[in-house]
Amino acid sequence: MADIDSLVKRFQNKDQVAFETLYQMYSASMHGVIYNIVKDPDISQELMQDVFIKAWQKAESYSPQKGRFFTWLINIARNAAIDKTRSKAYRQSRQNLDADNFVDIISSHDNLDSSTDAIGIKKFVTNLGQKCKDVIELLYFKGFTQKEASEELNMPIGTIKTRNRNCIQQLRDMVL
Repeated sequence: MADIDSLVKRFQNKDQVAFETLYQMYSASMHGVIYNIVKDPDISQELMQDVFIKAWQKAESYSPQKGRFFTWLINIARNAAIDKTRSKAYRQSRQNLDADNFVDIISSHDNLDSSTDAIGIKKFVTNLGQKCKDVIELLYFKGFTQKEASEELNMPIGTIKTRNRNCIQQLRDMVL
């Protein structure tokens, strides 16, 4: 753990070797999270690079007291992907997709295993109850807002928020 801490410190001090090392360590996981939200390999790649540049520019805002560096990066990636899907240009580009894209989306839509494996927590998520899996999949791997998850699962938003908090705590307990 000390190695990653010193690597992050060097990253925060704008060390290019540290940047390249962290990019190699985390780019595949970040790409997986982004791709599961935007469903486009080119956009995913572009967003992943943008996220690393943003992290580089905002490196001083990372605090180890608030969480792991990996979690900080994944949150930036997830938020960038969600922002992209909500952009007008993205929505317009998706209006005239061919049927092959929808087949791909439908076939991977229910595949939590590949989503969680992309960031290395598959073994932990599979130990959660189905209610937790449903909420985590929608909120963290498919990019739903809490309101959208509430509508999708036909539950009050308060239940979604409570379940999300409890399920994330269960994951933390397993991982840490």
